[in-house]
Amino acid sequence: MAVYFIDVILPIPLRQAFTYHVNKDEAAFLKPGMRVAVPFGRSKVYTALVYQVHQSEPNSYETKSIDQILDESPIVPAVQWKHWEWIAEYYMCTFGEVMRAALPSAYLLESETIITLKKDVLLDESSLGDDEFLVFEALQHQSSLHINDIRNILDRKQVLGVIQKLIAKGAVDVQEELFEQYKPKLKRYLKLASKYAEEEALRQLLDEMTQAPKQRQVLMTLFVLAASEKHIESTYLQKKSESSAAILKVLIDKGVLEEYYLQEDRVQYRGEDPSEVKALSPAQDKAWKEINDHFREKDIVLLHGVTSSGKTEIYVSMIEALLETGKQVLYMLPEIALTTQLISRLQFYFGKKVAVYHSKYSNNERVEVWQQVLQQNPKAQIVIGARSSLFLPFRNLGLVIVDEEHEPSFKQYSPSPRYHGRDAAMVLAQLHGAKVLLGSATPSMESYYNAQEGKYGLVTLKERFGKVLMPEMELVDIREKLKRKRMTGHFSDRLLEEIEAALKEKEQVILFQNRRGFAPIVECTTCGVSPQCPNCDVSLTYHQHKDQLRCHYCGYHMPMLQACLACGSETLDNKGFGTEQIETELKELFPDHQIARMDQDTTKGKHAYAKLIEKMEHKEIDILVGTQMIAKGLDFREVSLVGVMNADNLLNFPDFRAHERSFQLLQQVAGRAGRTLKRGKVLIQSYDPNHQILQQVSTNNYEGMYQEQQEERYQFKYPPHYRLIKLTIKHRNYTTMDNASKWLAEVLRLALKENVLGPVSPPVGRIRNEFITNILVKIGKEQSLSKTKNYLLKAQQRFNAVKEFSRVGLTIDVDNY
Repeated sequence: MAVYFIDVILPIPLRQAFTYHVNKDEAAFLKPGMRVAVPFGRSKVYTALVYQVHQSEPNSYETKSIDQILDESPIVPAVQWKHWEWIAEYYMCTFGEVMRAALPSAYLLESETIITLKKDVLLDESSLGDDEFLVFEALQHQSSLHINDIRNILDRKQVLGVIQKLIAKGAVDVQEELFEQYKPKLKRYLKLASKYAEEEALRQLLDEMTQAPKQRQVLMTLFVLAASEKHIESTYLQKKSESSAAILKVLIDKGVLEEYYLQEDRVQYRGEDPSEVKALSPAQDKAWKEINDHFREKDIVLLHGVTSSGKTEIYVSMIEALLETGKQVLYMLPEIALTTQLISRLQFYFGKKVAVYHSKYSNNERVEVWQQVLQQNPKAQIVIGARSSLFLPFRNLGLVIVDEEHEPSFKQYSPSPRYHGRDAAMVLAQLHGAKVLLGSATPSMESYYNAQEGKYGLVTLKERFGKVLMPEMELVDIREKLKRKRMTGHFSDRLLEEIEAALKEKEQVILFQNRRGFAPIVECTTCGVSPQCPNCDVSLTYHQHKDQLRCHYCGYHMPMLQACLACGSETLDNKGFGTEQIETELKELFPDHQIARMDQDTTKGKHAYAKLIEKMEHKEIDILVGTQMIAKGLDFREVSLVGVMNADNLLNFPDFRAHERSFQLLQQVAGRAGRTLKRGKVLIQSYDPNHQILQQVSTNNYEGMYQEQQEERYQFKYPPHYRLIKLTIKHRNYTTMDNASKWLAEVLRLALKENVLGPVSPPVGRIRNEFITNILVKIGKEQSLSKTKNYLLKAQQRFNAVKEFSRVGLTIDVDNY
C-alpha cells in the first residue's frame, strides 16, 4: 500500500521543512501553497503551508498526521514561492520567517489549549494540591476552561506544571482547538416573504395592516425601493420608512419579511466614475516616450525627475497603457502617509480598480485584498501599498512602480526577514517578466550608479510642471544670528519675516525638525545629571503634551521630574528641541493662526494621516511642523515657504550615508514649496552654512553630490562598490556578549581576512537591557557573494553550538543600509 507524505513550511524560524503523512485522498487533493493545520511540539497546533507532496519517508524522525486541511485551493501561487525562496536565501533568514511576514496574520490560525474534566472520574480530592484543587473545582462548575481562565483563577502566568499534575492523576483532558481569525463582513438585507408573491395574498396582507400604520408604511417603502434596487439593506429600509428596528423585527417574526445576508468587502470605492487621464506636458510626454524606449531593451528604468515635475502623471499614463493588456500593477510607496494622498488621485482616474495594502489596515481587510489579488479580481488590478505589498499573490504582474525609491523606509530592519522593498520588488518583477519603474528627485547612490553603468535605463526630467521655477534657497547662519541677538527661541529673524509674509498672503508654511518630542535632553544645571532610561544607554526625551519623560527605544516612561534625582535641585533645563517645542513656540508667536504637527506621536490612529493631509489641503492649517514624514512626496498646492529648523543634526550622524541622506531629505523637504504658479522659498538654518552638502542642496547639485560621495565610497570600500552584511550580537551580560563577538569576529577573519570590521559598539550600546555590538563584513565585486554567505551560515552554526553562547542573540542583516 502506497504511503504519502507532505513537506510543510511552519511560520517559525526553522531552516528545514517538516514532513507529515497523509492518506491517498488527502495527497490527491493537496497542492503546494495550501494551508494545513499540523501538530508540532508537545501540544501546539500550527498553520503550515504545503511545500510538496511526495512518497519519501524521512529517516531521522517518525512522521505525524495532519490535523485538517484549511483551504480548497492554494493561497500562494508558484511564482510567489520562488520569490519567497529568493528572499530567504538572499537575506539569510528562514522560509518560516518569510511566510510569517508575508501572510496576513488572519491566515495564521492560532490554536488554543482547552482543559476539560475526564468523564466518570473518581478522584480523592485530598490528593490534590491547593492550585490543583482550585482548577478541579472550577471544572465541576464549567464544562471546559481555556488556559487563560486557569491563569486568572490561579493569578499567575506559569500554569503548565499544575495542568501536567492533573493529567498525571487522570483528572483532566487537554485538547488544542483551532480558531479561524478571518471573519467575512456580512450585511443584512430584507425582502417580502415568498408567500406574498401572489397579488391576492398581498392585497389581503395590506388590508390586515390598516390597524398597524407603521408596519404598513414599512411595506409601502419596500415596494418603492424594490422598483429601483435589487437588494434592500435593513438599515436603509428603516431610515427611509422612518421606522425602528423593533417594527422590522415584528414583521420578520410574523413572516411578512424575510432576512438574508450577503458578504461585502470591507474596503470599497464609493466615489464618482473615473475621469479621463490628463494630457502630459511636452517635457512629461518626452520622458514617457523615453521610458517606453528603454523598456524595449531593459527591464528597469530610473526616472530622475525634480520635485513637482509631475512624475505621478507619468506613472498614471504608464498604468493606463498597461491596464488595457489586463495585467496587474504594483505601486509601492515608502510611507503610509503618502498612500492616503495618492489613493484619491489614482481612484480619480481608475475608480474601483485600485486596492490598498499596508500595515494600518486590519487583518480582515488585508485578507480581502489578498483574495482579490489572488483571484485577479478587477477591484485589485492596481495595488498601492508600502513595502509589505510585494508579498501579495500576484498572478499576472505587468508593471512595478517604486516611487521615492531612495527612501530608507523601504528597508525592513526588524524583525526578520530584513529585506529591502525596492530590491525585492525588482526580483518579483523579473519572475513575472514585468517591467520596473523607479522614481525619485534624489535617487539612491546604488540606483544612480546602476543607471550610469548601463544596468538600468535613465530618464531625467529637470523641468517642474507648468514651468514653475525651483524654490529659492537661503542658508541662515544661526551662529551669526545668536551673536547679534536676532534669534527668537529657535527662530531666526529671517525665518520669522518670511513666515509673517507668507501668512499675510494667506499661504501655508511647512517647518521641518527631524526630532519628535519637546526636548531630547533634560539636564540639571547644578550638577549636570540628566535622567537616563533604566533599560537603554540613552537619555529620556521630554514630551510636554503628556508631561512625561519617554525613551524612544524601549517605550519606558516616567512623569516629568520636579527636581534633580541626583542632587535634589529644582534647576532642570531643556537641551535641544523637537517638533513639540517648535509647535509650542509657534502658538505663542502666531496665536491667531492654525498650527498642527505631523510626527509619530500625532499619527498613531488608522486615519490620522488622512485627516491631517485633508486639513492641510482644505487650508484649515496655516503652519505644519513635522519630522521626515512631511518630506516624502506630499503635494500641498498652497505651501509657499519651507523652513528647516536645524540642518546640522542630519549632517553629523555616524553613518556612511549621512551626507547622501541629508542631501535627499533637505531636497525633498525643499520640494514641498511653490508647487503651483508662484515660486516657493526655502530657508535652512545651520551653524555651518558653508558645509559642502548644504551648498549642493542650495544649488540643486545632485550630480556634484553623487560624484563626491561615489569617490569617497570607492576609497573606503562602501556601497555601491562593495556589499555589506552586518552581524549584531546581543546579550544581557556585557562580558558574555563581548566574548561572543570577539570569538565570532576571529572565526570570520580566518576566511574573510581584512574585510571584517569590528566588533564595535553602536552609538546606543544597550537597548532593552541587552548590550549590543556589531561586526561588519564587506564583500567586493571580485568576491563570491554566495560563498561568503555560506561561510557566514557555517560560522553561525558553530557559534550556536558553543554552550557558553547558547543564549546570545545573533542577527544577520544583508544590505543593512
